[in-house]
Amino acid sequence: MTNRAVEPRVTDKALAQACTVLRTGGVVAFPTETYYGLAVDPFNQAALSRLFALKGRSSDKPVLLIADNPSQLETLVAEIPPPFTLLMERFWPGPLTLVFPGAAALPALLTGNRGTIGVRVSSHPVARQLVRAFGRPITATSANLSGHSPAVGASGVCSQLGLEVEAVLDGGETPGGQGSTLLGYQEGKVCLLRAGVIPFAEIEAVLAGA
Repeated sequence: MTNRAVEPRVTDKALAQACTVLRTGGVVAFPTETYYGLAVDPFNQAALSRLFALKGRSSDKPVLLIADNPSQLETLVAEIPPPFTLLMERFWPGPLTLVFPGAAALPALLTGNRGTIGVRVSSHPVARQLVRAFGRPITATSANLSGHSPAVGASGVCSQLGLEVEAVLDGGETPGGQGSTLLGYQEGKVCLLRAGVIPFAEIEAVLAGA
């Protein structure tokens, strides 16, 4: 797969082409509220394998997903920990990734054989448009080679990953800096798995006020 389409702006045509790439097992780069991400169909095993090979990513590292809305969790998670409902209401759409017990049907490569799945609803309009047009969740691993800095623009995606990415939705520069805040639920408590854009103190304050 070597035909890459880079659009200077995100048009309906660009979104339609990106969805065709996803449905045929290809990779799409797109902007989020943190960095550019790489999207494939998370239920396409061949596409997942290609994504890992493209990034040089270890197979024991799970891949985070972006959903269009909380109702799409039905196909992804085994259950929703009670505090997560409040956090979704307060922080979605936004840079908060919640790690749920994964549904049994999820590919092991997607979960890193951990049985959990990280999901967020992005606040970036292009990310929202893409996942909505595709009709189901997409992967959102950062657009970079493993060990390199994530791309914050379309040019950075192309310089790192070249023609291996079939479509790049150019939504301009993204903020970069930190990734999404990553939360888990262990022993009945919400826990911080990775610091990010949303301070954990802000999350604790919301939970304390519930």
